[in-house]
Amino acid sequence: MNNAHRFERSEALRMDQSDPLARFRNEFHIPQTATGKDHLYFCGNSLGLQPKRTKAFVEAELSDWAKLGVEGHVHARHPWMPYHEFLTKPMASLVGGLEHEVVVMNSLTVNLHLLMVSFYRPSGKRFKILIEADAFPSDKYAVASQAAFHGYDPQEAIIELKSKSGHPVIPHEEVLEALDREGESIALVLLGGVNYYTGQVFDMQAITQAAHTKGCVVGFDLAHGAGNLDLRLHDWNVDFACWCSYKYLNSGPGGLSGIFVHERHADSKDLPRFQGWWGHDKATRFKMPSQFIPLKGAEGWQLSNPPILAMAALRASLEVFVEAGGMQPLRRKSELLTGYLLELLQQRNDNASLRVITPSDPLQRGCQVSIQNLDGKGKQRFERLTDAGVIADWREPDVIRVAPVPLYNRFVDVWDFVELMSEVH
Repeated sequence: MNNAHRFERSEALRMDQSDPLARFRNEFHIPQTATGKDHLYFCGNSLGLQPKRTKAFVEAELSDWAKLGVEGHVHARHPWMPYHEFLTKPMASLVGGLEHEVVVMNSLTVNLHLLMVSFYRPSGKRFKILIEADAFPSDKYAVASQAAFHGYDPQEAIIELKSKSGHPVIPHEEVLEALDREGESIALVLLGGVNYYTGQVFDMQAITQAAHTKGCVVGFDLAHGAGNLDLRLHDWNVDFACWCSYKYLNSGPGGLSGIFVHERHADSKDLPRFQGWWGHDKATRFKMPSQFIPLKGAEGWQLSNPPILAMAALRASLEVFVEAGGMQPLRRKSELLTGYLLELLQQRNDNASLRVITPSDPLQRGCQVSIQNLDGKGKQRFERLTDAGVIADWREPDVIRVAPVPLYNRFVDVWDFVELMSEVH
């Protein structure tokens, strides 16, 4: 192929025509511009698009509620009593967990706190929490409040990872160096599997192994990892993880969270936990016993009966993932999409004020590419892109985040975006 042809729009169209996942775009509602054209939607890292089947899934539960009332818990087409169990197998498959290691419940930061109740157990000189310096603020608030709850000064208890060079991306070897240097004082390693700001993917398997060698517990916030990466949480020996479902998992605004608890902790009697009746043994739950007997595995961390309408929306999206063949084919397309985006940006944009801060190595990035604006004109540039029909994401102080999602974004979307970027300098 003529190399110049690689950068023509016709090549993007050709790649779309040969894409085995192309048909799944038609499974989603694409936001429309005022003139009736599809927006260039690159914001699935913030809110995934609505699957077209979601409405039918939710309306089915509304219909059963109307017809059956409370009897829907047992007699609905998808009975509400065990409804969360309908989500377990596909969700476990997406994160690489065994079914009894995974459950859908609550929202992300609520689950993060519940899991830290069990897994952040400071004692003596081992009381610190390792987190990346530019972690999502909610995570930083959560770990600071947990440290303070245990009587520690967050300024002393929290180790914030920063790169020595000052670049937003933290080299893997520097993560390992921090673990080697500080490991004996660290009670909990809590990192974002994918950093929300840079799009950097951490080597979760290697970090877990290194941290365990030092006696640390390891958890990951996978808000930007679930539905994005080909995860192997069980095989990587991760202690716990949690994630939201409204980004790459397309469950709708404020959608439910999932948790993973490795099976070696399934029956641990030493782990404290906050208790609620939905985590109680199913065989005796409705006998209303006074003593709490936890379910085995992740289900034992449940507190309340599940919100069925929110779960119906998530079930609709998970069905699409199953039909697409799971994360492996999606991940293959994702690497091609982001690779094409990086290639075009390098070829089409000679503006020295723009810098891609997402790693170029496919193993160190997910769907997201973060473009740093070094000239103070980033917000203006972002607003011009918005006016041109692009829905992306602005993060202070100077980053435009662009996430081509393999379920519904096309190669021609990437080409059109880069063309617009070259016009809004």
